[in-house]
Amino acid sequence: MNDKPAGKERAELIIRKYANLIYRVAYQNICNRADADDIFGEVCLAVMTKNPPSDSEEHLRKWLITVTLNKCRNMKKSAWRTRNEPLDDHIDLPSEDARQVMEELSRLPENYRNVVYLYYYEEYTIAEIGEILGKSPNTVSTWLRRAREKLKKILEE
Repeated sequence: MNDKPAGKERAELIIRKYANLIYRVAYQNICNRADADDIFGEVCLAVMTKNPPSDSEEHLRKWLITVTLNKCRNMKKSAWRTRNEPLDDHIDLPSEDARQVMEELSRLPENYRNVVYLYYYEEYTIAEIGEILGKSPNTVSTWLRRAREKLKKILEE
């Protein structure tokens, strides 16, 4: 992939089409609206300054998710983030049950949380998740199984 920037029109189309996906992935990783907004802005900047894949829609979606997850990891490692508390710790979801599941999901380790989110919410296969995260399908499958076990234990309590 070269680093020639995408055309303004193409970048705008990509951002409009995938804005919800980018924001959802950022929010479920960061669990804070303000930080998710910042991540969204950084991903938009990457779309405008890099050359996103144009061979298929699926490849583009995977690229956007990977960029978003990388931006989230970078934010979590920042010194500012480790010394501050988030302003909001929940998302306004339609039902109390959905809010509880999202809260419990946020208690899982990051790798489990990402696998569960991509599998159930974005409907990727285990092999596709492995590609996105740069892990083998066996690793992804193990993380998914362990995440289900942990969630089951948490929700039974």
